[in-house]
This record gives sequence, structure tokens and C-alpha cells, in this order.
Amino acid sequence: MWAAIKARLRRNSAPEPSSSDARAASPAPTAPGPAPTGADEAAKRSTSDEAIFTEGFLGKRLTEGTIDDVLDDLEIVLLQSDVALPVVERLRRDLHRDLAGRKLRFGVDAEEAIRTCVERSARAILARPPIDLAGAIRQHPTKPYVILFVGVNGTGKTTSVAKLAVWLEGQGISSVIAAGDTFRAGAIEQLLVHGERLGIRVIRQQEGADPAAVAFDAVEHARAKGIDVVLVDTAGRQHTNENLIEEAKKIRRVVAPALTLFVGDALSGNDVIEQARLFDHALGIDGLVLTKLDADAKGGAALSATYVTKKPILFVGVGQGYADFTPFDPDWMVRRLFAEGSAA
Repeated sequence: MWAAIKARLRRNSAPEPSSSDARAASPAPTAPGPAPTGADEAAKRSTSDEAIFTEGFLGKRLTEGTIDDVLDDLEIVLLQSDVALPVVERLRRDLHRDLAGRKLRFGVDAEEAIRTCVERSARAILARPPIDLAGAIRQHPTKPYVILFVGVNGTGKTTSVAKLAVWLEGQGISSVIAAGDTFRAGAIEQLLVHGERLGIRVIRQQEGADPAAVAFDAVEHARAKGIDVVLVDTAGRQHTNENLIEEAKKIRRVVAPALTLFVGDALSGNDVIEQARLFDHALGIDGLVLTKLDADAKGGAALSATYVTKKPILFVGVGQGYADFTPFDPDWMVRRLFAEGSAA
């Protein structure tokens, strides 16, 4: 996304300090690597203003007109990058607050200042209070801890169920899967294949069975066997399909999930935002799982979905393998969004 923002700012003559030396492009960030520690990130944020702005005589003050021009260019790029309008408005407010009337330190160009401020605002949006899933499971007063997966068709929900089972196993947490998508024989077969590969039990009934009954059987099996977690897959349903929404509500009543996760496809852009919002309204969701982030060149879905729903992103899918499913790290996402080589 930053590549598009930078190109737009340069094409439209974004403000620069008067010194010719300050017209050089801002330095490229370091190549992606291990995530910095929380202390490193906190130190970086605390010193960013000192490095960019000054109260001294040297430097160039950014006027209201200059800021408005920058914000107009920024808004166009953000909307083109699948960033929802409420998020764009939040970023505009933050950037105006951070830049208006302030002086850029000598040698710092406007591009660098804009980037720093937009990164800071994006990080604040993404940094919802996280859910420590492994900790929540271990501290849950009774077994099993039930996780319900909801979402529309084709988002990778069933595969995400299997991937989460693998992640839980790595945490020393056992699980069983409930094949609650009884409308598609293919969904049941898909889970059976995953279960066989992973050595994880899949509880199922025949095609067309009551999904709530399947979820109930899985909970009873886990309770009898001392299994920690039940992962309940459900049929992909459009948020406008009242019958399927009522079915999901029935599953919730029967098994009382401790956690309900909405699984969204990052490639669907603004659609995933509306889907997440309406699922939250209809069912109540606790967190988000975003799939196909490895193929998402624009990057706006993550920012928008968590801002609109006010729910944290728990996991992201970044590939086809079972290991390509990791807990969400806001700092990693910000670095990815604003990498010099990122596509628009």
C-alpha cells in the first residue's frame, strides 16, 4: 500500500522541505524478519516525533493547505487499497492532528513524516486488546472449550479449522472437530481427510443431519474423553440467509461456544468488512480470522475489518500449508502494509 501512497504523493507534488537534500526518497525499511520485541517497538514510537519534528528555527512548517492536499491524495490511495471509508476518515483525522502546524526537522522530507504518522495510526487501529487463546483454554473452568467458526462460502473456513487444530496441538492442547457443514458432503469429506492426516477425530453424521446435533455429539465426545477443545465447522452462509443464520443461532444455544470466530477472505476487499459487521450483528462474534493474506496485495481488509467490528484479529492464513496459520501480530501487519515494495 505504501508504494501506491508514495507514488500518488510524488505525482501530485507532495510538500517537501525547501532544502534540495531533503527531496531524496525516504530510506527503504529493513527486510522482513523476526518481529521486534514490544520494548523495541515502544522505543521506536516514543522517539519518532523527536526524529521528525522540531520546535527550533530550522525546518519547514506544514500549513493547513498543504495538509489538506496530502490528505486528499492519501484518501484516494486508501480507498483504492480496500480501506473502508470510516477507516479513511480516522486516518485523516489522525494525520491532520499529527501534522498540522508542526515543523519538519531539517533533512526530513514530508514523505517520511507522512509515513511515520500513518504507520502509527494504522498500528493503533490494529492493536485491539488481543485474546490469548491458549491461556483462555487452559483457564477455562470446564472442558471442553468450544470454538464456533462462521463465515460465507469460499473463505477457507474448513481449512482454517484444521489449521487451528494443528496450532493447538503445538501448544499442547488436544482438540476434536465437529463437521457441522452437513449440507455439503464434500465439506465432511474434506474434514475427514484433514483428520486422517493430522490424527484428529472428526465427529460427523450423514449429509443433511442437524448441525446442532453434530456439535452436541462432539462436545459429549470431548467431555467423555477429556479433550480440551471442540472446533465446530459450520456451513458457509450468506449473512442475508435468515434460515442459515437461525441454524447458527441454534448451534450457539446447544453448545454455548466460549469463542465465535468469523473467517473472512482478505481478497474480498470491502465485502469482508460488511460480512463481518453483519455476522457480528446477527450472531455476535468474538474475533476474526483472515485468510489468503499472502495473496492480498492491497492490504486494506485487515485494517478495515478490525476497525469496523471492533474485534481483534486472532489468526491469519498466509499460505496453503498447515503451518501457514499464525497468531496475528499488528506490528508485522504494519510493516507489511508499508513495505517499500508492496503492491497497490
